[in-house]
Amino acid sequence: MDTNFWVIQAFNGVSYGALLFLLASGLSLIFGVMRIVNLAHGSFFLLGGYVALTVIWTTGSWLLAIPVAAFAVAVVGLLMERTCLRPLGFDPLRQVLLTVGFAYLFQQAALDIWGGDNLDIVPPAVLRDSAVVGGYYFPMYRIFMIGVAVAIGVILWLTMEKTRIGAMVRATVDDAEMARGVGIDTSRVSMLIFALGAFLAALGGVIGGAFLGIYPGLDFAILPIAFAVVIIGGMGSLTGAAVGSLIVGLADNFGKALVPEVSYFTLYAPMVLILALKPTGLFGRE
Repeated sequence: MDTNFWVIQAFNGVSYGALLFLLASGLSLIFGVMRIVNLAHGSFFLLGGYVALTVIWTTGSWLLAIPVAAFAVAVVGLLMERTCLRPLGFDPLRQVLLTVGFAYLFQQAALDIWGGDNLDIVPPAVLRDSAVVGGYYFPMYRIFMIGVAVAIGVILWLTMEKTRIGAMVRATVDDAEMARGVGIDTSRVSMLIFALGAFLAALGGVIGGAFLGIYPGLDFAILPIAFAVVIIGGMGSLTGAAVGSLIVGLADNFGKALVPEVSYFTLYAPMVLILALKPTGLFGRE
């Protein structure tokens, strides 16, 4: 295998990891703040893609579809948290069962509204070309995916580390009871984080729609991979989500290219190894 193979496969793995970061960062924050494993998170990814398609069919604007889909699904997530999850309290079993139910409801709704065909989100022509760097051809859309993930990562880091809202979120992650004791409205923080998680997942669904396609069942296909990212990186850690996304993206891409018959092993083996050595993940708190 020549150098071109390794460079292109590494680039493809990083770009796939960038997409996973958009999905997994929200999932990680939701668990870190609310201590809930949201099994409907993949549905937000799926709905983001479908809403974006509807906007594109209606207006013809791909750029408009990105914010409209992300904010629309964020509102769905906010309503889901306020009206259904919040009244349940902090019983993990009930929350998990409820989110599983929502996942099936969202999938059935998508099937009824948009049908069962595999649909693609077509990006603008400028993103369908390739950039030549050092003699290597890199698809512009994959470069765009990496750029969006980096921008979102920087914004999230600055928000969490440099703002009052970020301090409130970090306090809630570290010790929710103590945060309530010093006057932080942890209920509002939870609402904000759940909506943010839905926003990021939907953003990933819009961007991933040109990469993976949009079809009923995509939510359940992408969700275990997002959990692998979060488990590797550590629940509640943005740095962990970024590192875990890179590990999973590279492992998945190289596994499919080099040993496709055992590609699932190469994808989930890092998760098993890290769980055995550090059960809280690379950047998770003990």
